[in-house]
Parts: sequence; structure tokens; C-alpha cells
Amino acid sequence: MSDETPDSLIPYDEIVQEALRAVVGRVLGSVERSGGTLPGNHHFYVTFKTGAPGVNIPSHLRERFPDEMTIVLQNKFWDLAVEEEGFSVGLTFNQIPAKLEIPFSAITAFVDPAVDFGLQFQAAVADAEPTMHDDAENDAPGESGKEQGREEGVGSSEDGSNVVTVDFGRKK
Repeated sequence: MSDETPDSLIPYDEIVQEALRAVVGRVLGSVERSGGTLPGNHHFYVTFKTGAPGVNIPSHLRERFPDEMTIVLQNKFWDLAVEEEGFSVGLTFNQIPAKLEIPFSAITAFVDPAVDFGLQFQAAVADAEPTMHDDAENDAPGESGKEQGREEGVGSSEDGSNVVTVDFGRKK
């Protein structure tokens, strides 16, 4: 008998990633149906790969964030539109309005710090190490560094948070 786990012929990791990204779509769809109003103190940090297929952001943002970017959906956003494959939203960056189109497949993290909930997804590129990036800079008054969602503890359930991290190891 061997201690090695056999390779699966069923792509469980892809199925789970897709299902968890659907959670993001369902949450954003609920906000869209409510007229773009977030309930209570809820607010979201959405991190995505800026170079992923289907991502459409202004060139000045792509230049500033060539790999990954985190946006905040809290007070100042508009025209949230959720489709089956992704969403679009209007935000301001340094007081300049911008429209972003983000497919769910490009999302690498979704955090709602108001209730200590987060999801992390595998990067689109297998075995790629996450790169450090600047925190979200879209205009969101009242944000403190502790609410930034990208600091230590996010992605780890050791702090008692409700972060779900799914990482199925692949054999090489």
C-alpha cells in the first residue's frame, strides 16, 4: 500500500474555486438589487489580477497595479452591475472617476471586515507566489489601516476569523 494520494480525474479544486467565486457574485448581486446600498456596516475589499483575461480598467490603473489590485466597495461607488461571469462598478481614484469590469475568475480575495469574513482564491497561474501590492486607494472616507483587509491575519483562521482558504496541492 502506498502513502501517496492518487491524482484525481475530477477537477475538485476548480469546482470548489468556481463555487466560492459564485458566493461573491451572489453577495454583489444582492447589493445591486438593493439599489447599490450596503446593509449595516458591511463593506467589501475585492482583490483581483489586473492582467487576467476580461479585466477592463483604465490604463493609468493598470500601469500602477500591473499584477494585482484591491478595491473598496463602501461609500463611494456607483453603477454596480453584476452578470453571470463578473461585475462592473464605478469608483474614484485620486478623485478621478473610473469604470472597472472584473470577471469573477480574476478575483483572488473577497473580504467583508465588518463581519470578519473572507474568501481567498488560488491565483490563475499555478504555483505563482503572491506579490505585494499597495492597499486600495479608491476614495473611501473613514477607512483606517486596521480595516484594510490585506494585513496579516486575513487568510488565516488562527485569529478566529471566518476566512475560507482553499488550496488543493497539485502533484508535479
